[in-house]
Order: sequence, then C-alpha cells, then structure tokens
Amino acid sequence: MFIDANTNSPIKCQGIKTKPVDWIRSKTLQIKGVWHEPFMGSGVVGFNIQPKNAVFCDTNPHLIQFYKDMKSKIIEPQSIREYLEIENKKLLTRADDYYKEVRARFNQNPNSFDFIFLNRCCFNGMMRFNSKGKLNVPFCKKPQRFTKSYITKISNQIKNISGLIDSNNYSFFCNSFEKTISQATQDDFIYCDPPYIDRYSDYFNSWKEESELKLFDLLKNTQAKFILSTWHHNQYRDNIYIQNYWKIFNMLTKDHFYHLGAKQNNRNTITEALIFNF
Repeated sequence: MFIDANTNSPIKCQGIKTKPVDWIRSKTLQIKGVWHEPFMGSGVVGFNIQPKNAVFCDTNPHLIQFYKDMKSKIIEPQSIREYLEIENKKLLTRADDYYKEVRARFNQNPNSFDFIFLNRCCFNGMMRFNSKGKLNVPFCKKPQRFTKSYITKISNQIKNISGLIDSNNYSFFCNSFEKTISQATQDDFIYCDPPYIDRYSDYFNSWKEESELKLFDLLKNTQAKFILSTWHHNQYRDNIYIQNYWKIFNMLTKDHFYHLGAKQNNRNTITEALIFNF
C-alpha cells in the first residue's frame, strides 16, 4: 500500500521529509531485517518505505505516545474527527486564549488528542519544548484553522498510518539514538534524520557537536546498512561536519526548501545530503 507522501503524516515537525521522501526511497536497499529509525519525528520516511518490520524511536515522549495510541486504537480517525470538531468551536470563539488553555492543560497532563491539536495550530508546526519539557510554542494566529476539509485531511492521514501499523510489525519506543542504533544487526537498515547541527534544536532533541560525533562513531561501526539525512550547505555557509567526518561515506546532494522554522533565514533553500555506507 503506497501512501501519498504529501498527505502521509498527521504530525508536523521541523525538517519534515515529505518532499524528499521519494529521493530517500530511491536509495533504500531491499530490507531483509528490521528498519530502525532512531529519530522518528513525523515518521514520514519509514511510513513511505513501508518495511514489514520496523522499530521507530525518538526522545520526544509525546511523539512516541501518539503512535502507541494509534496502535492501541485510542487514536482513531473518528475519535480525532470528533475531538477536533469540538475543539474547533472553542478555538473559533476564544482563539489565542483557548490555545493557551489547551497548552497549559497538555503541559500539566499530556495526552495525544491535545498533542495533535497543539501541533496543528501552533506557530509553524514547531515542536519546541523548554528545559522542563513543557511545550512553549505560541499560537499560529489562525482561529479558523480547523476547517471541515482540514479535519478530514488529518483524519484520513491517521486512517492511512493506522492501516500500515495494523498490516506490519511496527514498534514505537522512547529511546536514545545510541540504544536504537546499537540494537541493529547485519541484516537491518538504519535511517537517521537527526536535528540538523547548527540549525535546529529543541529540548527533547538538542543537538550539539558531541551528539554529531557520537552518531558518526556509531554509524561508522555498525554492521547494518544506513542512510543519514543532513544538510550540506546553504547560501551562507557549509556544514563543516561533512568535510571533517562524513566524507568517508558515499554521498548524494539535492536542493530542498524548508517552510518550517521560527526564523526567516531557516526557510531558505539548502542543499540536502544523503550519506550512506553501501
């Protein structure tokens, strides 16, 4: 079952791979073992590759819980539709005040329904958390966000992903990338889409030089096949870690434009890199 990459994931996040997913898929080998994603994010790549066996991981517990709730049928197309229709009426009436109320409710007692509401009407679909793990992204200033067609779109996305989860052996864990990668064996395949160093960070996915070098060391020594997504350069600067470390592997590049990002200079065209060991 192939899912249209443009409508695949019900979750939005920075650096989402909706547009380059076909490019990534074109480089993916036949998967004999388990597909491992240490940085699941939206899950758009794995859900389009559609391996039979997959382990999706992330350090953001709300992402992982959302997909666990889909697997256990707490989150379903109809339940999401009903929830968003109710919340939409409140948002239309109270706008920013109601958004802040839901955000405070979520930070006090997180649940997957409020998570997708906030994710879909916060500023630029950013999942940014403070040092205490509390969501702190402001409202998108669009009270009419959840139109009937928009709710249907989200409901259909959940229906598609639920079908994949039901048809395959997919597991979801809140794990570090170190643990996830270390569990991969020779027949497995690892897809890594870490936060782009020197570009994006949030509380659950803070990413500095130490993390980049640890990832490099793990992938250099893994017996599994892997693909790493990262940035190569933009009009302002080059990714120094390409030249200093990642150049020992095979690499392809392609221009891509990101719409997400709090700052305008994070929404320009950048050259993406796919780095792989096969």
